[in-house]
Amino acid sequence: MDYGKSGNPALRKKAPRHNEHNAKGTDKNPYGTQETKAELLARMKAAAEAKKNQG
Repeated sequence: MDYGKSGNPALRKKAPRHNEHNAKGTDKNPYGTQETKAELLARMKAAAEAKKNQG
């Protein structure tokens, strides 16, 4: 009997199980771009305002 052929197949090593929604190189997170501090604060304030108005 060939015991090497029994059991589950070996998974790919060092590979993610799924793709992240904000992975590098996507529309939400393109390569080579980084927000400035002012842009980040403006986005955070807008999100906080939207959450406050919603609730």
